Amino acid sequence: MIAALIGGILSYVTIPKEANPDIDVPVFYVSIPQQGISPEDAERLLIRPMETQLRGLDGLKEITGVASEGHAGIVLEFDISFDKDKALTDVREKVNQARADLPEDADEPQVFETNFSLIPTIVVNLSGQVPERTLYQYARRLKDQIEAIPTVLEAPLSGDREELVEVIIDSTKLESYRLNQQQLLEAVARNNRLVAAGALDTGSGRFNVKVPGLFEGARDLQSLPILKRGDTVVRVGDVAEVRRTFKDATSYSRFNGQPAISIEVKKRLGTNIVENNAAVRAVVAEATRDWPQSVKVDFALDESKNIFEVLSSLQSSIITAICLVMIVVVAALGARSALLIGFAIPTSFMLGFLIINLAGMTVNIMVLFGLVLTTGMLVDGAIVIVEYADRKMAEGMQRRQAYILAAQRMFWPVFSSTATTLAAFIPMLLWPGVAGEFMSYLPIMVIVVLAASIVTAMFFLPVLGGLIGKSSASKADMDNARKLSGKAHVDLKEIRGFTGTYVRALSHVVRWPTLVILAAAAITVGVFGYYGQHNNGVEFFVEEEPERAIVLVAARGNLAIEEMRDIVVGVERQVLQVPGIKHVITSAGTATGGVKLGDVEDKPVDTVGQITIELDDYCCRRKAKDIFDDIRARTAALPGIRVEIRKIEGGPPTGKDIRLEVTAPTYAEVLAATGRVSDHFKTGMQGLRDIEDSRPLPGIEWQVRVDREEAGRYDTDIATVGSMIQLVTNGVPVGTYRPDDSDDEIDIRVRLPLQERSLERLDSLRVSTPGGLVPLFNFVERGAKPKVSTITRQNGAFSMQVKANVDEGLLANDKIAEVERWLAGEQWPEAVHFRFRGADQDQKESEDFLGKAALAAVFLMFVILVTQFNSFYQTFVTLLTVVLGVTGVLIGMMMTGQRFSIIMTGTGVVALAGIVVNNAIVLMDTYNRLHGELGLQPVDAILRSAAQRLRPIFLTTFTTMMGLIPMATQVTVDFFNREIEVGGVTSTWWVQLSTAIIFGLGFSTVLTLVLVPVLLAAPHIYGEMLRRAFGWLMPKLRGTRGGKAGGGGKNAPTGKRTPANEPGEASGPVAEAAE
Repeated sequence: MIAALIGGILSYVTIPKEANPDIDVPVFYVSIPQQGISPEDAERLLIRPMETQLRGLDGLKEITGVASEGHAGIVLEFDISFDKDKALTDVREKVNQARADLPEDADEPQVFETNFSLIPTIVVNLSGQVPERTLYQYARRLKDQIEAIPTVLEAPLSGDREELVEVIIDSTKLESYRLNQQQLLEAVARNNRLVAAGALDTGSGRFNVKVPGLFEGARDLQSLPILKRGDTVVRVGDVAEVRRTFKDATSYSRFNGQPAISIEVKKRLGTNIVENNAAVRAVVAEATRDWPQSVKVDFALDESKNIFEVLSSLQSSIITAICLVMIVVVAALGARSALLIGFAIPTSFMLGFLIINLAGMTVNIMVLFGLVLTTGMLVDGAIVIVEYADRKMAEGMQRRQAYILAAQRMFWPVFSSTATTLAAFIPMLLWPGVAGEFMSYLPIMVIVVLAASIVTAMFFLPVLGGLIGKSSASKADMDNARKLSGKAHVDLKEIRGFTGTYVRALSHVVRWPTLVILAAAAITVGVFGYYGQHNNGVEFFVEEEPERAIVLVAARGNLAIEEMRDIVVGVERQVLQVPGIKHVITSAGTATGGVKLGDVEDKPVDTVGQITIELDDYCCRRKAKDIFDDIRARTAALPGIRVEIRKIEGGPPTGKDIRLEVTAPTYAEVLAATGRVSDHFKTGMQGLRDIEDSRPLPGIEWQVRVDREEAGRYDTDIATVGSMIQLVTNGVPVGTYRPDDSDDEIDIRVRLPLQERSLERLDSLRVSTPGGLVPLFNFVERGAKPKVSTITRQNGAFSMQVKANVDEGLLANDKIAEVERWLAGEQWPEAVHFRFRGADQDQKESEDFLGKAALAAVFLMFVILVTQFNSFYQTFVTLLTVVLGVTGVLIGMMMTGQRFSIIMTGTGVVALAGIVVNNAIVLMDTYNRLHGELGLQPVDAILRSAAQRLRPIFLTTFTTMMGLIPMATQVTVDFFNREIEVGGVTSTWWVQLSTAIIFGLGFSTVLTLVLVPVLLAAPHIYGEMLRRAFGWLMPKLRGTRGGKAGGGGKNAPTGKRTPANEPGEASGPVAEAAE
């Protein structure tokens, strides 16, 4: 026992802690680059051959291909329960087989393992008035030091640019030396090589021979000879400017309104986030100690702080729940008995932590709520044991014998009641999908802790009780205990206190089983019917108060990166003026994803930047909704842009409220159908906002078509033409070199000056041919065409999506139903298909599973109860309490105005099924002992059972309910900081689940104490009624069989009661009613 406590404490201290569970979904990404390939060709030449090979993989759930300029990507999602290592091996094998079907100039496909839970745990931001290169050097040095921390997986940079050596051609000087661009390109490419010239065997030794020719700096490139004419040598530096610079910016990063570089630190799975972030802060402090003051370092989005607050809040809820439970137990059983029962709580908790630590799990909000949920339940067994021993000691038994007898006598009732509770949670372990993976920690923790509570109640508690136990029963309780024990006749009027009042009332109620049963049925049917007409709707997951959000900025047009930056900075200025915001991290440009939080894959296609905002502490700011409304109001007047705010919340990722996927076998069909749906969302429906679709953005791209036949007459080809065009765009890559002050290779590119990079310059380019320089327009035609940014394929068909959020106060389910009705009423091509994704898809999967889980739970409980009672009728009566519990849940939802959450309320209903039967089990077990073993009359046994088990039933019910009160009311006491916390960041998560159990358990307990005794007595009552109703036939039948000579004899009925059939006073009224 002591070893278990010590092991549990050490486990809790050392076990990794995190806010949300790490969800490791088997998702892989296949990347296939091919320089210059168009989206149309990438879809046809890269994606389709790869799809053909990958489509038949075992366990594959979904395959999505995205073709874009110069690249094709394929996302493979497997069933969440599928072996991830096997899936990765299978994918790599199929990719290697498909390589032979790809174009020869396509790069080698690469397979990456994707983990959506790898979000930054802390972001380090560097800014300051220093040269750009200096800031980059500091950032890269710090990045390497952070990545050396064992718990850090990676620390990618955001907002930096790769270095580049540019060779800027001076066209005038080049022509003055009668040179062309092709000669310059060839000179640089041919002279930046390391040539292994082989080996030389001299007879006296063997020597390797090398010709070192790699560039070691920009000076080597400047002095490189291109051509010699007479005594004049023309070098690269004579006709071009060589400079070490950076690649053209594709994104910009800012922090709190200043240019910055961000280091996004991501921890390894299963490591302690608090320790990881503390180590990062320590490394940063040590590394920056000698940095100049002009370089500023700031931390943002520190998950460890959020986790500490969330875990502290839940820990306070657990302590508050324990205090409330102990208040109830002390009031009912006294301090010494309460001490024994209270011992079960920390012991079971510590055993639970020890087990999950050995299993390699982490502590997160789901684990801690499992503790809150079980705080009131895990003392049920202890209460039954202590209460039974307390009653036996009140009858005069020694405490050691009393606790031994309690452990023996109540073992099966306690075991069965706990087993039925576990039966409700065991099917939840099979919950499929991301939602199931997220919620799985809850049933695991409940099962572990409740199993530990059986060990505590059956083994540890009797030992302690035998040492320090003492009866705390009052004189009235002792009198009642003596009267209700044994076979002696009991006068109900002599039973004192609330127990006596209850039993006397029950003795009258059991006389009218038909009326009671009809009343219970009417209440149940009435509640279900009224709820069906006056409910508050259904939602997938509860909304919580966010601590962070992402402001997505969208604008349309062929925008330059500087234009995108200016647009996003304009929004940033407005956001910085909103009170209640702590930090603002801005990313501008289509190439950057920004800080990846939440559902980043669901961005609008016209996104030009995002602003990640971290709000002030919950206690020091307005509601997040008010802050977001303020941002929307401030940015509404900005012309030509669209601003969308995404709240970053916990729970399973779902994306926008409505996500309609459109698929068709041809691109034209899916494009037309998506346009119709998008137009209906915008003009035909009310209550929708943030509407978007994934159709290509309106825009143009320039296409240069080469007449191959005409080019062949000039003895040139497409590769040469392409090199000339690259001079005007990003530059022609001619090699790389590795400088002494860098660990990375740096590209060398040749390009024209900035003022010559224009469409007009394309027309004046000339290509070197054997016949001299020839203008490109002789065999090249330039034209504009509609731009296609990306092409998406879903499971072999072309795919697009239309997405939207619903306005505040509206239900997504209602809007989805409206869309479904509209789709059904429209005429669509036969090959066009629609499917709702995101929250609706997950909701339907969860609904389907929870229905099956409830049936599985009831079946398991049925098996357990039949095994214990050996009676189908008693099993039916016990399971009837589940229906009563659900009725109570509906009453609670209507009284509190809550919506039915598929995840939380549904989980509460399934959990409730295993809890509510416990009271009936204890009552039924006592009845079977009194009636079967002691031979008491049925009604007498029923009344005595109800009287004996009234206190433990009320105690177990109240302790379970009181344990959930802090979560249901969102009120907790912070004993460490001596504060009372009302509300909280994640407290809204548990309100619906807690409310469901509290109302369901409370309502079912009240009816259980009435309906279960009535149903147990009903067969006896109805049997008596039938015997008395048809009793007048029996004398006639016996008289006919016995002969015609006088009726009488000693067996003739006298009409008088005999002592043998005299019911005790407890049963008398029932017999009279039967008459």
